Amino acid sequence: MSKPLTDQEKRKQISVRGIAGLGDVSEIKKSFNRHLHFTLVKDRNVATPRDYYFALAHTVRDHLVGRWIRTQQYYYEKDPKRIHYLSLEFYMGRTLQNTMINLGLQNTCDEAIYQLGLDLEELEEIEEDAGLGNGGLGRLAACFLDSMASLGLAAYGYGIRYEFGIFNQKIANGWQVVLAMPYDTPVPGYKNNTVNTMRLWSAKAPNDFNLKEFNVGDYIQAVLDRNLAENISRVLYPNDNFFEGKELRLKQEYFVVAATLQDIIRRFKSSKFGCRDPVRTSFEAFPEKVAIQLNDTHPALAIPELMRILVDIEQLDWEKAWEITTKTCAYTNHTVLPEALERWPIYMFEKLLPRHLQIIYEINHRHLDRIAALYPGDHDRLRRMSLIEEGDPKRINMAHLCVVGSHAVNGVARIHSDIVKTTVFKDFCDIEPEKFQNKTNGITPRRWLLLCNPGLADIIAEKIGEDFLTDLFQLRKLLDFINDEMLIRDIAKVKQENKLKFAAYLEDEYKVKINPESIFDIHVKRIHEYKRQLLNCLHVITLYNRIKKEPNKKFVPRTVMIGGKAAPGYHMAKMIIKLITSVGEVVNHDPVVGDRLKVIFLENYRVSLAEKVIPAADLSEQISTAGTEASGTGNMKFMLNGALTIGTMDGANVEMAEEAGEENLFIFGMRVADVEAMDKKGYNAREYYERLPELKQAMDQISTGFFSPKEPELFKDIVNMLMNHDRFKVFADYESYISSQEKVNELYRNPKEWTKKVIRNIAASGKFSSDRTITEYAREIWGVEPSDVKIPPPNEPRE
Repeated sequence: MSKPLTDQEKRKQISVRGIAGLGDVSEIKKSFNRHLHFTLVKDRNVATPRDYYFALAHTVRDHLVGRWIRTQQYYYEKDPKRIHYLSLEFYMGRTLQNTMINLGLQNTCDEAIYQLGLDLEELEEIEEDAGLGNGGLGRLAACFLDSMASLGLAAYGYGIRYEFGIFNQKIANGWQVVLAMPYDTPVPGYKNNTVNTMRLWSAKAPNDFNLKEFNVGDYIQAVLDRNLAENISRVLYPNDNFFEGKELRLKQEYFVVAATLQDIIRRFKSSKFGCRDPVRTSFEAFPEKVAIQLNDTHPALAIPELMRILVDIEQLDWEKAWEITTKTCAYTNHTVLPEALERWPIYMFEKLLPRHLQIIYEINHRHLDRIAALYPGDHDRLRRMSLIEEGDPKRINMAHLCVVGSHAVNGVARIHSDIVKTTVFKDFCDIEPEKFQNKTNGITPRRWLLLCNPGLADIIAEKIGEDFLTDLFQLRKLLDFINDEMLIRDIAKVKQENKLKFAAYLEDEYKVKINPESIFDIHVKRIHEYKRQLLNCLHVITLYNRIKKEPNKKFVPRTVMIGGKAAPGYHMAKMIIKLITSVGEVVNHDPVVGDRLKVIFLENYRVSLAEKVIPAADLSEQISTAGTEASGTGNMKFMLNGALTIGTMDGANVEMAEEAGEENLFIFGMRVADVEAMDKKGYNAREYYERLPELKQAMDQISTGFFSPKEPELFKDIVNMLMNHDRFKVFADYESYISSQEKVNELYRNPKEWTKKVIRNIAASGKFSSDRTITEYAREIWGVEPSDVKIPPPNEPRE
């Protein structure tokens, strides 16, 4: 007699990941064995798990290529307006499972691999993350590509194929010709047979690279010099929200823009199926056929480069070229932090891009003439609005170049777009208010629900059907079941399963045992002062001190997990990591505390780790100082996966609270207006230190070496910063944060009420799909309409 099915096996049979047909399974097995044999030249006696992974990857790829080719043919036939998303970062993570899901192959592959005596999940774990991004900006670009394909837009991602992406984090005791070689990655839409292209450029020295000299010494040197050309795409700059102004970075920015624009113009000119010769000669229709979206100022050189091509090569007059350029380009602003804004020294442009500098001067000259005519005699306004900043050295303000050279400028959450309009770009907004828009960020529900949390996706599908995966607003229907005992139980159960699974992973990877009954309190994002990991740290220390003070009191157990990378040159961020790990050392080894409080630093936080930790989270920490986080997208991922948010009224948190109801989040701290008022009045950290005994105790412990007994002075830089020059006002929000955390504990004691709030949050997360974001970009910036046309699959004849 067959043994009863486990819950997971039962769910698999009705899973949203598609039903496995018998014929399909045997087809996948055949293909797998064929690739193992003929592509990898292995048999089952010598094959390693890595070989099996590649055999599966090739098998899945076979299902992609027909759709990919057919999609591109379709675009050539229909000649739609094409969208070009330019970004120096695409943080894609892993691709195999996402491809299986979007092609509807997941269960078929799972069954086939199982019948072959292998484990699909084990094979998926072999794939490395494609880490061509630092954090939010790069991951947003990846979510956008998924949505553009799923919405049937003729879209291309353009970036750099870095040889070295974001570094792996290890915590130990806490002017010649360059060729741009395209590497294409398919981007499948969700079950619509659309496969778009991400084209990443790699720098290559041409084959005849300085090999004219034929005496041996010069020849050897010429071969070695090839490296200089190829260095351009060697490495991703590891800074997030910080401008470093390095020459190699400027070369990268021009490299991606120059290669991409040549490609766009080639495609525009010969846009007729099967035709390589130029068909279009007039650029009149260029903005009707081409949209260029600049993801931050990093690809800003697209504006002067397009002008250079139109004026110098295509011989258009300046006015016509400028009209085409501005109608084609649009700019997304991602930050208001002054240290993040790109301001390139003019001497660098003189050396590397002299023609572009001339063009920028001309753009600026005409721009300032216009401003002077509108505001005669207002010299201060001219200075503020110039693309060139006076000083030593003179600099080019790339954000101003983007605003002047684009027909649309957007922020990435409503509060951020408002701040942009009233502060950084106020002068520009006064003149052209219609240019400024908001496009609140979003995340793809395919990766961030279906892929990473299949248990939750299945429970939702059982209640409301599967359509929410392409129309996330349908999650609202869950509100009808808010008192449904079975739903409450199922949601709580799947969260507990995810927690147990993640606890097992932590034990495996980090050899730490955690209490799965505790609150999983998660704070994962780049380490930065404005993101205030230090505020979280102070709460941990306060909690520790309370347990030590009343060891017999009942405390709600907590596991605090903090993860994220610090830029290698960012001293304070590295000290913050050291403080977190040092506090963990003390807390985790104190027998009085036991398993009531644990602190874990999650090493090497990356997309694939996010996919494990987010579904297991109870509490999501989104605690930046109001007015500093442009949007955030991790906040949305946690919300969709059934975590409750503790956060400030910053970035997209504001809209999350609006969608779910503020009473269903743990909102604390100063609002933007309070921060502005405090800036006027002056922030005095010592005042809080003297007034709040628990804060004083925690700070004294840090500064006297309680957490670093071997080096009592270790954290003096942190203490000095917090006490004397903390731009992000950690102490000002301490009291409110601690009391908000007490409310978290109180609610967690009532599992049913906690889960009802979870359901309310999931039900309200529909707005935060990147499908909604991209639909808004399409209609309001690019002038195209999403399409639900399903391109016929490769096995069906075309009309």
